[in-house]
Amino acid sequence: MKADIPNILLVNPWIHDFAAYDFWAKPIGLLYLAAILRQHDFDVTYIDCLDRFHIGMPKTNLLKKDGKGPYLKTKIKKPAGLEDVYRNFSRYGIKPEWFIDELMKISEPDIILITSSMTYWYTGVIETIKVIKQIFPDTPIVVGGIYATLFKDHALQNLGADQVVSGPGEEHILNLVEKYTGFATSKRFKPDDLDTYPYPAFDLQRQIPYVPLMSSRGCPFSCSYCASTYLHSTRMVRSPELVVEEIQFWQKKYSVQNFVFYDDALLVDPEKHIIPILENIIRKDINVRFHTPNALHIRYISNKIAKLMFKAGFKTIKMGLETYDFENRKKLDQKVTKEEFLRAISSLKNAGFIKKQIGVYLLVGLPGQTLDSVIYSAATAIQKNITPVLTYYSPIPHTNMWKMALSSSRYDIKSDPIFTNNAIFPCWGKTFSWETISKLKKLIN
Repeated sequence: MKADIPNILLVNPWIHDFAAYDFWAKPIGLLYLAAILRQHDFDVTYIDCLDRFHIGMPKTNLLKKDGKGPYLKTKIKKPAGLEDVYRNFSRYGIKPEWFIDELMKISEPDIILITSSMTYWYTGVIETIKVIKQIFPDTPIVVGGIYATLFKDHALQNLGADQVVSGPGEEHILNLVEKYTGFATSKRFKPDDLDTYPYPAFDLQRQIPYVPLMSSRGCPFSCSYCASTYLHSTRMVRSPELVVEEIQFWQKKYSVQNFVFYDDALLVDPEKHIIPILENIIRKDINVRFHTPNALHIRYISNKIAKLMFKAGFKTIKMGLETYDFENRKKLDQKVTKEEFLRAISSLKNAGFIKKQIGVYLLVGLPGQTLDSVIYSAATAIQKNITPVLTYYSPIPHTNMWKMALSSSRYDIKSDPIFTNNAIFPCWGKTFSWETISKLKKLIN
């Protein structure tokens, strides 16, 4: 065993894509690991390649009221096979020389942990690892996250990491540290109990424009286009009281005003979960703003819940409708009926929410989907005086729709996840053309 406490570097990598924007996106899993490592007395350093508040950033990148904002963008070469896409391809995040400078300022770490998010962002992870190896060529690098879990074999073959870990990192983190450093310690938390987790280490950021909240993990539904049940096979739920305590902690200590629920199923089992959370927020008179960019399950939006959300300070409501074509939606999911959707809209409006606050996600680019069905769904949302939000479909392995995606895609999405990028509409066959997409966007606007 090493005599010294290991020094661990955690890195949030660059994004490579045709478009990217900070819509309340933080690597909450990586920052949970940072917090757990600190809980066990390890020395922790964090570098965010997406840092919007780096000292080199233009002064025009000011903090918006809701915490969202643009990343720094640098045009780069398009990946092989995507040369015909008419849009520019870019690196999003800090400049490479800034990243190198950050690395040069720290002591050589004993192990480096890197997360991965969207499957088609893996080239950003590759570039991140290459830069790190210029500075720390002998330090072991371990990659986890969504891409590492969904495309583990591809990650093993292409990233250049020493190890790729799939599944929730909390289960492996202490064993990984021991494997690469020889330093062993006993667990001070339970990986299967969210109530025993420390708060994510958002304080490692230069600024905290908003705080993501994870009041539960996993989802009881198995929608054909979603990999939530594969990524988190067991649903875990935090105590409502502890969720509210975390909100108070970030508000009081760091003056955070925007909180973003990352739950895949925030409203499930409402009497035991979301209702006590909302009632506690109201009772304690916590004056902050809440946002729900992850789709809320429409079925659970009742008059009572809508009123509580409005009174508690919810400002952004996003609902997961996906399509208004209820006659043919069984192949997608069975999470909502037309009656439940209409009831939810009525409940939200009666509670006081207005059009710009109520968004409904509509999937675009599904295998076999027609343009008319998308237009019909969007027109219905507009007719109901809520905001349609087009969500472009990305084919995901380990989902029920994956086989259909393989057969309908004009790309070889199985061999290279770069072709799962939703910006290129990989599974929209004869329906697809850039002109069609441009017309659709103009029509919705």
